[in-house]
Amino acid sequence: QVRLVESGGGLVQAGGSLRLSCAASGSIFSPNTMGWYRQAPGKQRELVASISSGGVTNYANSVKGRFTISRDNAKNTVYLQMNSLKPEDTAVYYCKLSLVPLGYWGQGTQVTVSS
Repeated sequence: QVRLVESGGGLVQAGGSLRLSCAASGSIFSPNTMGWYRQAPGKQRELVASISSGGVTNYANSVKGRFTISRDNAKNTVYLQMNSLKPEDTAVYYCKLSLVPLGYWGQGTQVTVSS
């Protein structure tokens, strides 16, 4: 059983910053990939950023240069540092742990960016 617990969402003004954290617990092995996805009202869930247990990162074009994903393998925790936030970043952000062929999701955390 794997459990993901997210934290760090909230309300911020445009141009501000937030840091999301996601701690995974349970039967976790390497290699694996941890990532952040987001879903805005009326839109499909989309990948924001991901990082492998070896440190390889991948970002959506819309967040490149503004968001940074990192992880602490010893703590099974992934972080998303979000800078220069825009109103269009408003969404529920979900953490995902990919243990091929399985995937596990967190409960989501709301990020709201006001203009």
